[in-house]
Amino acid sequence: MSEMETQLEECGVCHALHPYNELACFDDTLICAECLEDSTVICGRCGERIWADDDQGNEDAGHLCQSCYDRYYNTCEDCHRIICEEDAYYEDDDTVLCYDCHRRHRSRYSINDYSYKPDPIFYGSDTLYMGVEIELDEGGESDNQARKLLEIANAESERIYCKHDGSLNDGFEVVSHPMTLEYHMKSMPWSVVLEKAKQLGYLSHQAKTCGLHVHVNRTAFGDNIAEQEEVIARILYFFEKHWEELLKCSRRTHRQMEQWANRYGYKDSPMESLDTAKKGFRGFRYTAVNLTNSATIEFRLFRGTLRYNSFVAALQLIDRICAVATCLNDDELKQMSWSTFVAGCGHYPELVQYLKERRIYINEPVTAEAEV
Repeated sequence: MSEMETQLEECGVCHALHPYNELACFDDTLICAECLEDSTVICGRCGERIWADDDQGNEDAGHLCQSCYDRYYNTCEDCHRIICEEDAYYEDDDTVLCYDCHRRHRSRYSINDYSYKPDPIFYGSDTLYMGVEIELDEGGESDNQARKLLEIANAESERIYCKHDGSLNDGFEVVSHPMTLEYHMKSMPWSVVLEKAKQLGYLSHQAKTCGLHVHVNRTAFGDNIAEQEEVIARILYFFEKHWEELLKCSRRTHRQMEQWANRYGYKDSPMESLDTAKKGFRGFRYTAVNLTNSATIEFRLFRGTLRYNSFVAALQLIDRICAVATCLNDDELKQMSWSTFVAGCGHYPELVQYLKERRIYINEPVTAEAEV
């Protein structure tokens, strides 16, 4: 054994003396085997040995050298989890988020992509649920603006979310989870949300680009497809029979209805109306009653509004139409006049007010507040 091999040298970490041949040279430092194990790690990405104090990884990501971290990784600024750069999401202010935190941010505070569709959360207890889509325009497609509406509606739980809508000039769409009519009226703070939207500079009725759409669950109409389609057929027949009155309810012009909420055309019976809708308009959703969704039917006739009474009246009108289509048979529905229909709306005070304003109620009209 040479004199060099038996010569004692000091470990650069623990400073203990060791035979030279038992020391390793790392980063221009002689280091004993124990300190090499305790004070250095191997980068899991490139395999390079680095000082443990320079490790940019953690238990989830493993050991990472600075170079590999800078090139391939980033850190979520919410949960501080290290993520691959390709999995990182960047918010408007360049905030870096992981997927889970990004989803939480987008669902709570900002405007989602048009394709965003979370699992529905049902509010209230009844058979018929309504999901509302109300379009806002001319106030900016702004995450900060949307956040202010979400903070009002979602103070207790997620009840609405916001989405991009390419048909708008400078705004976004507010979408509710399915709610019973009672929940919409008594528990959901729509009046505050709509008033806040006005304060933020948004328009809906006056923007001329906005609609108010209402989704109703098909299961409200029966336990099986045959039962559901009988009721849906009567809804379509009702729309065609009373088209002129519903046009006045919609606050749209004939031309706007043709563009966004077209009619199927009058037929002599409810089932003929349904057959025409299914065969002649397959896949076409710009109809007053859109049947292209498997779980819901969508009522698209209404022009957008930020006026609370008009908003609630729209929901009450849909509820009333669904009720008569469910309770009456084909012959009874065909014989029902518009005056008979509205005479049964007395338990909907906002709807009665609205029908009077539109001059399609059985009593005298009243003065209406301006639409926004």
